[in-house]
Amino acid sequence: MAEVDITKCSQLDVGIVLEYFKKSFPFLTTIRMAYFLDFETNKFCDLLSNSTVCEVDLTVDISPLLSSNVSVLYCESESRSMQNRYFSMPSRRRPRPTLSHISKLTLEGRTDFSDSELSDIAECCNSLIYLNIRGCLSVTDIGIANLILRCVKLHSIIASDTSFGRSSISALCSRGQGTANIPLMEVDTEHLKLSDINLQLLHIGGCKGVCETSLEDLLSKEHKLKSLCLRGTCLVDQALYRFPGSTLEMLDVSNTMISRDALMHTVVRNSGLTHLVASGCRNLCLHRSKNSEDNLSPPNLSENFFIKLGKECQLEKLTIGWGFSDLSVNEIAPALISLKALTVGLGGSLGPEGLKQLCILCPLLESLSITFQVISDVVIMNLLVTLRKLQALSVCYCIGDLSPLFLNCKASYLRKLKLERVTPWMTNDDLALLTQNCANLMELSLVGCTRLDVDAQQIISSGWPGLVSLHLEDCGLVTADGVDNLFDCKAMENLLLRHNGCGIRRNFIIHAASKLPMLRSLSLDWCDASEGDLNLPNFSDRYSLSNVKIARCKLRKCSLDFHNKSAPERPVHKETLVLVWNSTSLQKTVVKERIT
Repeated sequence: MAEVDITKCSQLDVGIVLEYFKKSFPFLTTIRMAYFLDFETNKFCDLLSNSTVCEVDLTVDISPLLSSNVSVLYCESESRSMQNRYFSMPSRRRPRPTLSHISKLTLEGRTDFSDSELSDIAECCNSLIYLNIRGCLSVTDIGIANLILRCVKLHSIIASDTSFGRSSISALCSRGQGTANIPLMEVDTEHLKLSDINLQLLHIGGCKGVCETSLEDLLSKEHKLKSLCLRGTCLVDQALYRFPGSTLEMLDVSNTMISRDALMHTVVRNSGLTHLVASGCRNLCLHRSKNSEDNLSPPNLSENFFIKLGKECQLEKLTIGWGFSDLSVNEIAPALISLKALTVGLGGSLGPEGLKQLCILCPLLESLSITFQVISDVVIMNLLVTLRKLQALSVCYCIGDLSPLFLNCKASYLRKLKLERVTPWMTNDDLALLTQNCANLMELSLVGCTRLDVDAQQIISSGWPGLVSLHLEDCGLVTADGVDNLFDCKAMENLLLRHNGCGIRRNFIIHAASKLPMLRSLSLDWCDASEGDLNLPNFSDRYSLSNVKIARCKLRKCSLDFHNKSAPERPVHKETLVLVWNSTSLQKTVVKERIT
């Protein structure tokens, strides 16, 4: 046997499992152990010492506190006591293995992995070519940089939402100059001559430590990149103009300040682009001259961006907002023949005509998400009837005439459905009809369905017993009498229940974790607590939970009724308590923002 996948089998004893693998599978090359929250770093060296293993996946859920924009009101960390651990660990650290053949390593979401583990990897994994440390909040820029310097074969790095910054970029630029065995502190990064960087994949989205200058220097030396994620970084036009690459297949520049001209310059050079993510880019509505940052003019002067995109690329995934309209659909038409996923969000102006065109232009579409757009019954029904490969449909916060008529469309091929603030008329009967016509759903999100009541739970659990994710918010009285019926959905991994009726009992979190063996993420609201409070789990009774979010509201009058003393007060968000577990500790954080 060459590959073993025990993903989500989180109750297995890691030590026994690893020993069994060594003895039973002498030719094992791939180990996938995703969502093993209790895999402690002590066992990592044991895994590295397996001489035949080339690929390891230790992914866990990404922390909901990744955003650096959250306002922390309170934070504390509780260490996990030895007597409460699932697995017995030696108190003394094992000696580091001398050599490992691991070439592909995924540690996504591992907040318990620190620079010490990165040092082990750098020392042992000479063959490492792919590293995913996305969301590893405990590793530092220096730790990442030292690993980059020592793992000279590394050509694929996913370090989004980490401390990746100037030191890591300096390390990338200095590789191949005789610095592989020198600690970063001893390398004169200010005077290094930049050499070409042979990365194929670089994802550093959300890395706030990356400055404009260092990012520009980095991109100017990237010739062979196939996948590049710069989401939410200090990316500016000049950096894209200096980027010499022509082999990009995936580009994510979402939530950056780039202009339409700079993006078009990159698209024209990379005709093999199949995935483009450019949501949240407000400057896509503007024309900006390559030679003058202040030369702004109306959008129509740069309208040929989508025409160029249509001529140059064959897209499979497009995420867009600002600057995208019904007219853009026609301009980009040649690029949409192979499109499988489309997301249109804030800033886009895609109306019924544009959506009708999608039914004709995108026969292979598998995922469609529209937010803050204009919709109609006819259009949604046409989408469901025409797009027979559609597996995911998300219609959120849209305006238009949407009635129960579209529920009559049979869409057994749908696996994911989001209807948020677009179906306030939905009743239990409508929900039952939805279970019949969309019988194979695995993920469901309903927001603002105020006419649902407690019987909706039974309809959901009997109609979709295999649900993996369920979000219900502002849905009438669904939880007014408890949540027991939802426990029949044994495959549930992600559950959000907010403002659905004050019937959630004090022990619900622990009870849900015990009844739903796959449950990893739970979101609630204190408004729904029947006894005014909720018991919080510890390590011993969290089961498979990796994070819990509990929102708290405060009562406030509508601003229009502020001077009306008799006006009713309504609940508005105040703060969120976030609990996040890893193998060594429980972090309790209170933030101002609403975390879902």
